[in-house]
Parts: sequence; structure tokens; C-alpha cells
Amino acid sequence: MSTVDIKKLMKAEKEAAKHSAARNQISKGTNLFFNILLILGCVLTLFPLWIIIVSSITSEVALTTYGYRLWPLEFSVNAYTYLFRDGSVILTAYKNTLIATLCGTVLSVVTVGLYAYALSRPDFKYKKFFTFFSFFTMLFGGGMVSYYNMCRTVLGLKDTVYALFLPMSFSAYWVIIMRTFYQSSVPEAIIESARIDGSGEWRTLFQIVCPLAIPGFATVGLFSAIGIWNDFRNCLLLNDKAQFYNLQYTIYQTMNNLRFLKENASRMGGVNVANLPAETFRMAMAVVTVGPIIMAYPFFQRYFVKGLTVGAVKG
Repeated sequence: MSTVDIKKLMKAEKEAAKHSAARNQISKGTNLFFNILLILGCVLTLFPLWIIIVSSITSEVALTTYGYRLWPLEFSVNAYTYLFRDGSVILTAYKNTLIATLCGTVLSVVTVGLYAYALSRPDFKYKKFFTFFSFFTMLFGGGMVSYYNMCRTVLGLKDTVYALFLPMSFSAYWVIIMRTFYQSSVPEAIIESARIDGSGEWRTLFQIVCPLAIPGFATVGLFSAIGIWNDFRNCLLLNDKAQFYNLQYTIYQTMNNLRFLKENASRMGGVNVANLPAETFRMAMAVVTVGPIIMAYPFFQRYFVKGLTVGAVKG
């Protein structure tokens, strides 16, 4: 092939690449349409949250009289004052929930990471057994009675902070996610080269595999943190003392107490419940409950998306 033919071929390839890129490009009108659509979706998503925040800093009388507004007619922080008053059980519940979320998330990442790594190794002798053992728990459960008796009687989790996170610190679904991530994102050649260089199993795991599996750990950590933070059932079943209540259950009890006082105010002589922030208190609790998760999610989002998509495409 002559030099002229080679130049013509290269020119044809460049033109073909330009045409292909032009076909894949979105027109300006379509791009503008999708931008507007996404902006509207973002506004519609944030609008309810804004209404909740505004309602939480509005006085109870104004909210009851005029309803929900885009801006508080009468600014008031009585709901937050009542929520975080001295000696409030909300503060104790908030502390318990933070401790449970942090400890439970770390425990979940460690246990799920170790279990899934063993299942991802092709040379693990009992791989099939432990895979079936974890997957079996996703199909069948012991029921509420056995769960209640096991946690309270056998494990001794009654009236402890451990009851808020220990039963939720492991999930077979998370194991599947991590196993798939190990198999798809950690090349076997890297592990083999580490073994050739004399690296043991633990050193290979912590110094080579774990840095590559950070998106998978972030995915499991986010799942675990959200689940423990929003948990209501374990506290209801296992804890009877208020000093071990979590945030969700405390909010539930507080709202029931406020509702009882409002509904039975006429029967309680001398008890003034008109200034109790019932509706605004509910909104303030929603802000306090959702706030930490919303602030934490942006730090996990990059790893969270990568951890799910990589495993889904290559697994």
C-alpha cells in the first residue's frame, strides 16, 4: 500500500469518527429541554423539604390558622426549644442513635467485607456451603416470636444499646453486593502477584484489596447507616427503658403523648396545652431526623453509585 493510500485511509477514518461523534451528540434544543426537565424535578423534590423546614420555624398558632406557607408568617423556634430542652429524652435518643449508627456501620462493613471476600476467592474450599448458608436466610425467616426470644433471652440484648444495631449489622444482600464487587473490580492477577511477592492473606486483603474495594464498602456502609438510623422495630421489641430508646421510637412516643394531651385537654382541668407545638414539633423532628442522612449522603454518593453500577454491569 502506497503512502497516498495510507493518508486517504487515515482521512476516511477521521471523517467517519467525526460523523459518529456528531450522531451521538445531543442537539442544543434537546439538551435545553432535558436541563429544564431536571431542574423542575429537582425543585419538585426539594419543595416538600422546604415546606417542612419553614413549618418547623413557624409558630403553632400561625401554622394552625393559615396553614403551610413558603415563608413563616410568625417566626418561632419553640418546636426546637421544646425538642432540645434540658433533660429532654430526645437528646438521649439522639445520642443512642448516633452511637448505634456509627458502631453498626463499622461492624457491618467489617463483617460483610470479610465474609464476602472469602466467598469471592475461587480457591476457598467451603465457598458453596457458605454462599448457600447466607442466601438461605434471604428466602426463609424464623418469624417474629423466634426473633424476639433469641434477641432478648439468648443473646441478652434486652435494654441495651447493642439492641439498636447488633441485629442489623449483617445482611446476605450486602454480602452478594460485596462479593460481586470483589470479583468484578479486584483483578485476580493483582492478588496472585501479591502472593508471589510473599504477601499473606491478611496483608493482601488490607493493603491491596481494601483500597480497591472502597466503593463497595461505601455502598454497604450507606445501606447500613440508613437502615440503623431509620430503625423502629428493634427498639420497640427489645428495649423497655427510655434511656435506651433510639430517635425514631422516641419521636413516635412523643407524638403520641402530644396527641393525647391535645385530644384530652378538655378533661384535664387547669392544664394549658394550647401552646404545645404539636404540628411544628412534628416538622422539627422530621428536620432533625432527616438532616444527618442528607448531609452524609453527598460524601458517599460517588462511591455509592460506582459500587452499584460496577457490580451490576460486570457481575
